[in-house]
Amino acid sequence: MTEDPWVDRRRRFRELHRSGLFVMPNPWDVGSARVLASMGFEALATTSAGHAASLGRSDQHVAREEMLVHVAQLAEAVDVPLNVDAERCFAQDPTGVAATVELIAQAGAAGCSIEDYDPLSGGIDPLDMAVDRVAAAVSSAHAHGVVLTARAENHLYGLGDLEDTIRRLRAYRDAGADVLFAPGLVSIVEIQRLVEEVEAPVNVLALRRGPAVAELAAVGVRRVSTGASLLRAAYGALIAAARELQASGTFTYMDAAVTSKELEAAFAGS
Repeated sequence: MTEDPWVDRRRRFRELHRSGLFVMPNPWDVGSARVLASMGFEALATTSAGHAASLGRSDQHVAREEMLVHVAQLAEAVDVPLNVDAERCFAQDPTGVAATVELIAQAGAAGCSIEDYDPLSGGIDPLDMAVDRVAAAVSSAHAHGVVLTARAENHLYGLGDLEDTIRRLRAYRDAGADVLFAPGLVSIVEIQRLVEEVEAPVNVLALRRGPAVAELAAVGVRRVSTGASLLRAAYGALIAAARELQASGTFTYMDAAVTSKELEAAFAGS
């Protein structure tokens, strides 16, 4: 019997969550994934907003098949574990959730996440529904050794408080989720309380007003991801350079540009 080629990456990804803190940046295409992997990051993650932007679309406007192709391309492009921002897993019911996670595993992911926000209703799923969906995702993920992250989206949409977030994350943990994530938290006091009360590995989203990596490590956070912020930073540099061309016709933007040699080194072997 041929061994699953992704087994080693999944084992490494799971081990990263056992102690300490690691930073897991979010590339948006093969090129950015190879650059980040070449810099020594131990794991990478897709970003739904970043992937959508790379296609000229808004977040939550990418089809499941497009997401799966994207995952397969990034997983093949690098030799580090890849976590997948799977939004709602492109399904309303647990059976559909499980099917999506199965396909994500087949595409080469080492981990994936599931959200409890429903853009169709504009609200957070009732807790019992959310738990059933997490449990379905867990069952499918664990069948392949994939790490399952459950997300409580309250703080991104202003739809709930910290008490509800903690209650939800504890329920998702009890349903089998390996990692818990409440994107949008910026208070180190609230983050510390969440870490202490959920008693499971916690991911924190890097935010401009949020704590630095060292502060997060000190309160027991396991993982920091960047979401679409690296893509926005890259697009910000693009826009600033284009405005310089329009306004003054000068080229000082090249001072901050990556060199051809650096790119060639990052893409070596591709």
